[in-house]
Amino acid sequence: MSIPQSAGGMIESRDDLVRHLSKGMKPKSAWRIGTEHEKFVYCPQTLKPLAYEGKPGIRQLLEGMGRFGWQPVKEGENIIGGSLNGASLSLEPGGQFELSGAPLKSIHETCAEVNTHLAQTREVANEIGAGVLGLGFAPSWTLDEVPVMPKGRYGIMRKYMPKVGGYGLDMMFRTCTVQVNLDFADEADMVKKFRVGLALQPITTALLANSPFREGRSSGFLSYRAQVWTDVDLARSGMLPFVFEDGMSFERYVDYALDVPMYFVYRDGKYYDVAGRSFRDFLARKIPEVAQFEPSMSDWADHLTTIFPEVRLKQFLEMRGADGGQWRRICGMPALWVGLVYDNVALDAAWDMVKDWTAEERQALRDMVPKQGFRAPFRNTNVLELARHMLEISGEGLRRRASLDGAGVSEDGFINPLRELVARGQTRAEELLHSFQNEWKGDMSKLFSAYNFL
Repeated sequence: MSIPQSAGGMIESRDDLVRHLSKGMKPKSAWRIGTEHEKFVYCPQTLKPLAYEGKPGIRQLLEGMGRFGWQPVKEGENIIGGSLNGASLSLEPGGQFELSGAPLKSIHETCAEVNTHLAQTREVANEIGAGVLGLGFAPSWTLDEVPVMPKGRYGIMRKYMPKVGGYGLDMMFRTCTVQVNLDFADEADMVKKFRVGLALQPITTALLANSPFREGRSSGFLSYRAQVWTDVDLARSGMLPFVFEDGMSFERYVDYALDVPMYFVYRDGKYYDVAGRSFRDFLARKIPEVAQFEPSMSDWADHLTTIFPEVRLKQFLEMRGADGGQWRRICGMPALWVGLVYDNVALDAAWDMVKDWTAEERQALRDMVPKQGFRAPFRNTNVLELARHMLEISGEGLRRRASLDGAGVSEDGFINPLRELVARGQTRAEELLHSFQNEWKGDMSKLFSAYNFL
């Protein structure tokens, strides 16, 4: 989750909010790729998550990253992240460690960034005696075992979440994801990419599903992370059917976001709890606790980070449907989406694939995939075949992009790990379950060894 945003200026009218989103429009030559990935940090001896303080501890990890040039981001006396060359490090509520990558031109650069981050994390984690785990849901920890990070917004969310959904605390403390942030040329391009992204997000969930465990046993789901998101807070999450309606625009998204409940207003290092009140009420000075504050564009930018649909609009689009995972697949997920939406022919083909899907069909896919993965049925086919088609479109798009590395290799190879899963017809989650039940003989410690990044 984000650190406090800086957008500047006071809000004079609703039009300012629309203009803020529209500032994301860019010519194709300026389109970039921003990849964000989270991972769990744990003690290899106890296989429990690390607290903020202590040895090993999360503070140690963040402070150790300073040797590589990361400038500390602090909340009070606590280091809560870092910044370097357009990238940032941040903490999720339960100590999940996130890299929000810089906006980069190619998947080659993205994967180089990922590998650099891996090397840095490995050095510091090995030095302090920590492990780093790549899965979508914590496989063995109870909620009570997960420590709370010292960030003010998380205290507000922790109190509010149980009021609006059954899985909110699970989402905060026990999930990890990988997402990609992508640009758009204009409003029409934004709408088309938004629609394609929402429709195909469940297919990505199946392709990256690797979280079948909960508290040391099979959960009955292949992506328990995705299942968690079905009951976090329906006012701020989900498949957004209105995006497919006539008239979808920056204005329409602003009207949606204005009515999404806020969590907080941030001023001078302090978070003011306004959970459950709308941004529309904040603009109208109808929230007594913060009526003294002039609403600013930074407040709006903060609020946009607290909306959690399967695809999120800020000044770019965020594809948010994938489990966090192994390093090789971190590069595959952004490559998949870049191939689909950064090539016009591929984007047209992807839209042709989904344009006649109904809202009910899209939601049914979203509901079935966490449990059934590739086997989820759709019309006269299934998600496995949809994934195969999605990969074909993406691969062709990546080859047409012709973004080559120094050896003349295209970005197309980055989706090979996903092709391998489709060729086998099994999700990574099913492979994990098989290993757990057979060669690991129910020993969860073997999972930590197999998926430790270090």
